[in-house]
Amino acid sequence: MRSAPHPAPPIGERELEQLQSLLDAVPSPLEPLDVSALDGFLVGVLLQPQAVPTSQWLPHVIDLDARPAPSVLALAPLHALVLRRHAELERAITSRRWFDPWVFDLEPDAPGAEVTPSEVVLPWVGGFAAALDLFPGLLARADAAAREPLATLYAHFDPDDLEDADELLETMATLEPPETVAEAVEDLVRCTLLLADVTRPVRPPRASGRR
Repeated sequence: MRSAPHPAPPIGERELEQLQSLLDAVPSPLEPLDVSALDGFLVGVLLQPQAVPTSQWLPHVIDLDARPAPSVLALAPLHALVLRRHAELERAITSRRWFDPWVFDLEPDAPGAEVTPSEVVLPWVGGFAAALDLFPGLLARADAAAREPLATLYAHFDPDDLEDADELLETMATLEPPETVAEAVEDLVRCTLLLADVTRPVRPPRASGRR
């Protein structure tokens, strides 16, 4: 009996830099996701109650509107890294275990200014929200249990940018913003796993044996 292949190792720092370089090389007018937005986007795709075929979500990585890439653009190396991260996140979500979101230190806009936790995680949350706009199954399935984790993530947006989200806005008004980047990053993972419990509940194993 042939054993199942071992999963590819997690993407390391060098491969992450390679992935960002490949995304940066996508020519205009296409607008690719950066690696942080890509990470949130993949989580938003994976949390859908029905699996989204790769052919439907992958084109949005190099352009959110899924405009076709030039035929001369070699996408295989980029796609290979994206699919590895997708598989890595899939394993983490399925087993309900911690993963390290791709968020990065930012430089303040002016001397003496401070970067807020929301500014650090906003690209990730933006990618996540973009996936939910494209694939609304999660929002359609969302119930009371999903409200707090969704509100925690969407609280990083300006409330004026959220339309038709009265229930989320009410919940957001009750939340304390994260005081540190570490707390904001922990919220990304915590909310991901809470939402997975809503849209991808773990089924108890069936009892074996005959009656």
